[in-house]
Amino acid sequence: MARADNDHEAETTGSGQHRIDWQATLTEHDRWLRTVLYARLRESEAVDEVMQEVALAAVRQAAPISDPSKVGPWLYRLAIRQVLMYRRKCGRRRRLTARYADRFRPTETDTGVANPLGWLLQSERCQQVREALGRLSPRDSEILLLKYSEDWNYHMIAAHLGISHSAVETRLHRARNRLRAQLAKIELAEVE
Repeated sequence: MARADNDHEAETTGSGQHRIDWQATLTEHDRWLRTVLYARLRESEAVDEVMQEVALAAVRQAAPISDPSKVGPWLYRLAIRQVLMYRRKCGRRRRLTARYADRFRPTETDTGVANPLGWLLQSERCQQVREALGRLSPRDSEILLLKYSEDWNYHMIAAHLGISHSAVETRLHRARNRLRAQLAKIELAEVE
């Protein structure tokens, strides 16, 4: 993040430490954090619950962040820790709920498609992509969702995940190849 973006987020206290306006900071980072959480949890209700835990953990932090420009990567690591804690807490109940939700979740429709066959084929292809994403590792699906659903460029992904530009390129390249392989497996399974 640029220093100009942080002017509204942080102010220096008398002791030289930065005090961050967490409400503004969490609002600013909410959308991409939710995308990251969704890539790992795959349940919108779980994303809401974990986002609440992220907000509480950020506000309750014991040691304030010394560099407000590093809030994005710090929130990313905090969100990943909260995901792990959520999974431990929910265990089998979460997996059972996810299976039930996936089985009965209504399919999304595109009202702009007038042709019923076109709508059916589009819906089927979306389902294949969702299934292929579900078979990928959380890291792969996370970076693909940030790139293509959030429409982020490599620099934005690198800044928010706290990794280098070349690491983003490498992870995206590998994730795309794995997604293609999963889609090919799904298509072959449907033909047989």
